[in-house]
Amino acid sequence: MKVKHMIIVPLFSALVIIGSYIQIPIGPVPFTLQTLMVVLSGIILGSKLGMLSQLIYMLIGLIGLPVFSGGKGGFSAVVSPTFGFVISFILIAYISGKIIESSIKNLKLKIFLASFIGCFSSYIIGIPYFFIIFKYILSNSIPFYKVLNLTFIPFIIGDLIKVLVATLISISLMSIPYIRNFTKS
Repeated sequence: MKVKHMIIVPLFSALVIIGSYIQIPIGPVPFTLQTLMVVLSGIILGSKLGMLSQLIYMLIGLIGLPVFSGGKGGFSAVVSPTFGFVISFILIAYISGKIIESSIKNLKLKIFLASFIGCFSSYIIGIPYFFIIFKYILSNSIPFYKVLNLTFIPFIIGDLIKVLVATLISISLMSIPYIRNFTKS
């Protein structure tokens, strides 16, 4: 790993930590800026380094530092219904990075797809994890449609805004030759 990678990968972990503290509580799953930062990590760092930055973030939280939303940390976070969204950060960064690394020629389209698919892929892990923890670990019988009302429906507009912001930021950053060639070097 190059020195520049050793600097920028933890920087993106730190951006996700900052994003966890910028939140709007709207139920058991708060609206945060974490997903925005995770998508940016995949777009800027690529699939492998983006994924690494999210693994570092998760490990920092699991060892006990208060980096998860609401200032939580520690291994007990694993049994929180919202921890599936933290796990999904690894997937988001990887998917966003893979799309950027793809052979699609139009950079703006690639960035938009990476932002959109990356952002909404958080639900692939986050929603089922929420349901399983809520129902089987916390012993709360909850219908799946209610889980969707708690974890998906209230976030659609906010996530679309995150997609737009991530796209605009990434297009601006990719106009800088150093950033555009970052994952290639």
